[in-house]
Amino acid sequence: MVFITVHQVYELWLKLALRDLVKARDLFARPQVADEALAGACRILGRLRVVFRLMTHHLELIETMTPRDYLEFRDKLFPANGGQSVQFREVEVLFGIEESERMPFLAEGSYRDVLREPDGSEGWAAKRMHARLLDTPSLKEAVEEWLFRTPINGSGPGEPGDGARVETYLEAYLAAHGAFLSEIADHACGQVEGEAERAKLRGRYEREAEAAARFFRADDLEDGTQRARRSRIRAAALYIESYRELALLAWPRALLEDLIATEQAFVVFRQRHARMAERMIGRRVGTGGSTGVDYLDQAALRYRVFSDLWAVRTLLVPRDRLPAAEKTDLYGFRFSG
Repeated sequence: MVFITVHQVYELWLKLALRDLVKARDLFARPQVADEALAGACRILGRLRVVFRLMTHHLELIETMTPRDYLEFRDKLFPANGGQSVQFREVEVLFGIEESERMPFLAEGSYRDVLREPDGSEGWAAKRMHARLLDTPSLKEAVEEWLFRTPINGSGPGEPGDGARVETYLEAYLAAHGAFLSEIADHACGQVEGEAERAKLRGRYEREAEAAARFFRADDLEDGTQRARRSRIRAAALYIESYRELALLAWPRALLEDLIATEQAFVVFRQRHARMAERMIGRRVGTGGSTGVDYLDQAALRYRVFSDLWAVRTLLVPRDRLPAAEKTDLYGFRFSG
């Protein structure tokens, strides 16, 4: 009864999470997102975090069972498994986990195969999953489109010379970032003995500076058009994070923080779920034939959505090291009388 009740409650929370993810996605999928709408988006994300935290706390109720209690009925669950929760998979899709990033749920099959009927036919769960995959864009895609339109030093995409202005901004920022890392390296090297150790330490900081340049150039993409677009999205996230004191960037900055906090809450649930499972069943094969706890651990590690927003945190510099923002008057509040 404990096991069944908790899982039924999870499906109710997931229903609410899906509703709010759709609302947030639809808000950012608009051709133009009004500044005042960002406050509503932050409220939606705040509620999502509460849902994920409640899901995490409910794991404690399952842990009131002993491993032996669970083993008394576990065999009766076969071949049912957590992968058959179509709503959980829908949450992942709406967040923005891409098909190319998916791990096989079983040795040969994907998570979509798990949603089929026992005879292999496409039942209601598989059909619902198919419909959700066609329900685009994801929240990640919608947010990235919004970031792409963000003015950087007063320049927006499509304006004459925008590419050059964004590149100039990134060059100035990377120069400031490199100088900041160099100072840190000098200080750190002064705390260690031995030329070999100092060289090794300095090399780490140099590689961090090189990685920053590759990240903002989007060297991880081969297509030139996609690379330019990704570079601008990453530059926009950096600009919002760095110049948060500009009035019109206050809500965008709060939104980026809420996106990261919401994903963090979801990742924490995954990690806590893995530890609960390990505590109850150890490293047994999952009831549906998956690798059990190993699969849960890998999902918590690999299924990340807003990876660019997280990466920007590594590359921030103190406020007094920032290059001067340009056209700051465009980022002030404007009132009509």
